[in-house]
Amino acid sequence: MDASRSSLAAGHQSVIRDIANWLEQGQNAWLCTIVETWGSSPRPVGSWLAIGESGQWSGSVSGGCLEEDLLRRTADKGPEHPVLIDYGISDDDRDQFQLPCGGRIRLLVEPLHSAAGKDHVRALAEALTSREPVIRRVPLQGEATLEFRQSRDRSSVTFDGELMVHSLQPECRLLLIGSGEVARYVTEFATAADFSVTLCEPREAFADGWGYRHIPLDRRLPDDLIAEDFNDEFSGILALAHDPRIDDMGLLAALHSKAFYIGAMGSRRTSEARRERLASLGIEARVLERLRAPIGVDIPSKTPAEIAISVVADLIAVRHHLRAAPAPL
Repeated sequence: MDASRSSLAAGHQSVIRDIANWLEQGQNAWLCTIVETWGSSPRPVGSWLAIGESGQWSGSVSGGCLEEDLLRRTADKGPEHPVLIDYGISDDDRDQFQLPCGGRIRLLVEPLHSAAGKDHVRALAEALTSREPVIRRVPLQGEATLEFRQSRDRSSVTFDGELMVHSLQPECRLLLIGSGEVARYVTEFATAADFSVTLCEPREAFADGWGYRHIPLDRRLPDDLIAEDFNDEFSGILALAHDPRIDDMGLLAALHSKAFYIGAMGSRRTSEARRERLASLGIEARVLERLRAPIGVDIPSKTPAEIAISVVADLIAVRHHLRAAPAPL
């Protein structure tokens, strides 16, 4: 498969896409959002679980202990208006749902199968696909609304007892330059960690021989791909080809982009040689400081899977700081 403009979806975009599909099939659907937590919580505020009336589900709001109860509640008789559900208030709750000691979770469960709900899902799906930052406003009484905004505030949820306000950033996505076993494992692990991933491989022999058809492959040159599709502060660019002909081409474009993460695979000696080449091409020292090379955390790693684990661990850490950072003035 040659998917020139697609990527493995993850996180909120994947959940809302699944809801849209259920609604198109004529099913009823509900969206559960964590609005508050106290004590230990397996999932953060803002996490989603979508449930279709046929028993299908997407996303998660716990380590699995709450999903079964939520599925049973909605399958039996899902609410027709937004409702709050608390877990972990009593000792019985904690025993039954195996919540961490002292933990408590409050969920807002909203039906999305009304005409207004379907319009809301359609607009939200379009916004997430086009990487537009949006704010969802969901009152306990009334219909949900969507607000488009220019600023890219961090993702957050506020709830005052009557109204949930959920600010959504574009999701972090990755462009992997160069096929190979490391790229395969990075894709698998990063997708599981809620990154969307696209593989860039312009070399014909490598692209034709790529055996993992479920991983989107783009044959454009990396500098063109970065300029056209991966030039925002929620994009990460990883040079994994071990081939300066395309790695350096991609890194030159990446270092002039807004990407939140720029990394390159290789030994320390290889990385120093790469920095010298990039400097000779006019990249200033302060700009070169953005390059994470050797890529990943130092565990140390040797096998492709171990290298991929170190890379994805580093990506998760950087994404955490990105999401926690206050909005720029």
